[in-house]
Amino acid sequence: MTKESIPRLFGTDGIRGAADKYPLDAKTLYRLGRVLGELLAEGNPTRVLMGGDTRKSSPRIASLLAAGLREAHTEVTYAGVITTPGAALLTRQDGFHAGVMISASHNPYHDNGIKIFSRQGTKLDDSLERKIEEGLQNQTAAESPPFVPPPLSLLLSPDGKLRQRYVDYLAQLIPTGLDLRRIRLVIDCANGAASEVAPLLAETLKLNCLLIHRSPDGENINRNCGSLYPEQMAQTLTERGADLGVALDGDADRAIFSTEKGRVTDGDGVLWLVSRYLKQKGKLAGDHVVGTVMTNYGLEQGLRREGIRLTRTAVGDKNVLEEMHRSGAKLGGEPSGHVIFSDFATTGDGLVTFLMLLRIMGEEGKSLGELVGDLRMLPQVIQNVGVKNKPPLDSVTPVREMLERCEEALGTRGRIVLRYSGTEPLVRVMVEAEDEDEVNRIAQQLAESVRRNLS
Repeated sequence: MTKESIPRLFGTDGIRGAADKYPLDAKTLYRLGRVLGELLAEGNPTRVLMGGDTRKSSPRIASLLAAGLREAHTEVTYAGVITTPGAALLTRQDGFHAGVMISASHNPYHDNGIKIFSRQGTKLDDSLERKIEEGLQNQTAAESPPFVPPPLSLLLSPDGKLRQRYVDYLAQLIPTGLDLRRIRLVIDCANGAASEVAPLLAETLKLNCLLIHRSPDGENINRNCGSLYPEQMAQTLTERGADLGVALDGDADRAIFSTEKGRVTDGDGVLWLVSRYLKQKGKLAGDHVVGTVMTNYGLEQGLRREGIRLTRTAVGDKNVLEEMHRSGAKLGGEPSGHVIFSDFATTGDGLVTFLMLLRIMGEEGKSLGELVGDLRMLPQVIQNVGVKNKPPLDSVTPVREMLERCEEALGTRGRIVLRYSGTEPLVRVMVEAEDEDEVNRIAQQLAESVRRNLS
């Protein structure tokens, strides 16, 4: 089998799929752990940190991976329920050779995924992902005797101290003496990993907050709550008369906010207020910020007026971080709520973003509404269309021709982005322009063409 014919497992954010089905079936998970352990070890003792979110399938997946890793003579330390950025941080700080996070982020509970971090706490580069895929394929072809699932009982015992160590790291981002108790908060934990971390953080910093959606049952993660449904958090905020709301996703690597008036603010709003704050302090490296193709053009225009340059990448916080490393930028993010402060984290971290907003509000004495109120965004519509498979979009003639007609009709008045999701069987249709009616009409035409030819 040639390298080109080896099936791809890794998407834009690790491996993801339906729990109990390939590639998250018992046999593949065990083999994956063994391949990862063998690649890491190369004859030397190795240590791997592992954590997971609150999905009912996460402990089983963690145990199967751990069984394979131990077969390859790799020591596994289990953090239990923790956020993705928490796992990445602990991997880097504690000298682990790699980190593994079991989570499907914002997906529903019946999905799950595996995110693997290097010893620096960064997501794996493409070449190492390909080596893992090749090793898994080779191991599958050479397997003898037939696979027998290992017993899962008593394989993993969580070390609760690791979660507290991550919380202590977060807490030191708030300067001593900055009193935040006057700011009334609502934190939506999405019934996910933040359900265990956010209460510890609130207690450590003595925050004046209401925690909602923090009762995970294994199936309610992201269900009508969290960053995919920030209106739930915003409604609670207005009912309680709070000052700031934050909605996290299942593994808390993204955050969406609400102003004191219930206005939802996404990652573009965060980049706007944080980049200006840092520039005023002389701390915005190169007066440069990294966004993606989905970043609203209104933000780009506003930053340009402030003397701040925006560079766009493909979607995915991994791509954003790679561009930040290449260019020397220290701030980057996506509208979805992934924001990277590379001085503090190697991935998007919703709780780091939350604390940075709190810090700015406390130091400036301003509300979130005041800090983002002068950002003028272009009307933007995103439609998600389910698809059966993912051929190159420019190879689907009716879709390509419809896109060409829509781009010609829109001209220079706006932008169209048509792309596959890297984590779900979806085509994302994004249209933005000055005229909201035109935006809606073009988005509907494109979505219907995709639906007719690919769904």
